[in-house]
Amino acid sequence: MNNQNINYQKELDKVIDSLKAKECVPRLLLHSCCAPCSSYVLEYLSEFFEIVIFYYNPNIYPESEYYMRLAEQQKLIRDMHFKHPVSFLAGDYDRERFYEMVRGMENLKEGGARCFKCYELRLRETAEQAVKSGFDYFTTTLSISPMKNAQKLNSIGLEIAEEYGVKYLTSDFKKKNGYKRSTELSKKYGLYRQDYCGCEYSLQSAHGDKV
Repeated sequence: MNNQNINYQKELDKVIDSLKAKECVPRLLLHSCCAPCSSYVLEYLSEFFEIVIFYYNPNIYPESEYYMRLAEQQKLIRDMHFKHPVSFLAGDYDRERFYEMVRGMENLKEGGARCFKCYELRLRETAEQAVKSGFDYFTTTLSISPMKNAQKLNSIGLEIAEEYGVKYLTSDFKKKNGYKRSTELSKKYGLYRQDYCGCEYSLQSAHGDKV
């Protein structure tokens, strides 16, 4: 099947229906880019999974922004109430790994090949951690953003899952008004909502000469 024709929300629905039928609660390692994007995803998936939020974002610039988002993520987990346990794990802030990966792509348009490599970097680290710690699934909050390519995200995630031998939970969290709900939850919990994706190139794209 052509990936462009796959409805990944429906694929996720099938997985959840199967879990409900089996009455099991798998462990999910959920990569999160920030608290606002994770809010709806946590509300939704914590009904069916025991979740560990994996905050691995070496792309984020500047360093102060990285730690602000990290603190907001921890605050959200403390403030929200979940059916099943949700906990937090921070990855390394290895900025040089990100810059090495995007070398030669610094001037590419936002949302293109450089971003796809960033998806891969973060998903690969999440898969490695999922295997190391014995999780049943891994996935990412990134598909909730209207600016992110859900088809590409899922394609990369499935390829990495096959490589590492751990299941990838496909998603398109912007479906079912997921993005709208995330804005409502962000307001409810008083979350800081950034106006750029995270890296210095997205910051420049958003703010131009003001950076």
